[in-house]
Amino acid sequence: MRQFFRYMRTWVFISLLCLVLGWSLPAQAASSVSPKLEQQILQVLREHPEVIIESVQTYQLQQQQQLKQVRQAFLQDLNINLPSVIGESPSTAVAQSKIVLIEFSDFQCPYCAEAHKTLKQLLAKHPNEVTLVYKHLPLIAIHDQALPAAKAAWAANQQGKFWEYHDALFANQKQLGEALYLDTAKSLNLDLEKFKSDAFGVNNLAEKAIENDIRLAEKLGIDGTPFFVMNSKNFSGVVQLSNIEKILADAK
Repeated sequence: MRQFFRYMRTWVFISLLCLVLGWSLPAQAASSVSPKLEQQILQVLREHPEVIIESVQTYQLQQQQQLKQVRQAFLQDLNINLPSVIGESPSTAVAQSKIVLIEFSDFQCPYCAEAHKTLKQLLAKHPNEVTLVYKHLPLIAIHDQALPAAKAAWAANQQGKFWEYHDALFANQKQLGEALYLDTAKSLNLDLEKFKSDAFGVNNLAEKAIENDIRLAEKLGIDGTPFFVMNSKNFSGVVQLSNIEKILADAK
């Protein structure tokens, strides 16, 4: 009975994982369970519903441990191999003496627009203390202009005008669209043909670069914006300047 109970627990755990992830039970696994055994499993579940809770808790604990390890590895890279973490992402002036603040953001997210104002204040007050690194995390499922705006900003970065373009997008967040993207490029004296090719050309260079940031966010378990990493701390949502300054002071 104990061996059967362990088998049943494993079967339930696999089934729950499939349900949680939106999958159906693999055909091979399903076909290997006879109707009689399936009825026995259901009967045990009725008598021992705590098995379901235990299986879910075990899964959640494993996921949390894996996420913790991934984030610890990322923070280690941030401390000892900063150039690889920054990659080709836009950043303000980088110096060894500065604390690095990594931001995952979405140009259509209203909370990101509020955070943008706070970050502007932070950089103005602490210009020699903080390096800001921008990572794209367009929430495509809920923001239809998030990806096009990110692609336009990426294209502006190819001509050395990311931060100016970035500021313009947040300042005109309610007008996000093709007209704004082109008008902003013109106002910054960008090469329009190159801009349009980089942002929306058939080579998809912008989208491929943005996908790298999205994959990093997924790896770190980030599912909302804005999200920040500074030193060994991470925080999200609309943040007050005083709160970031406290984290900055602790990081020194």
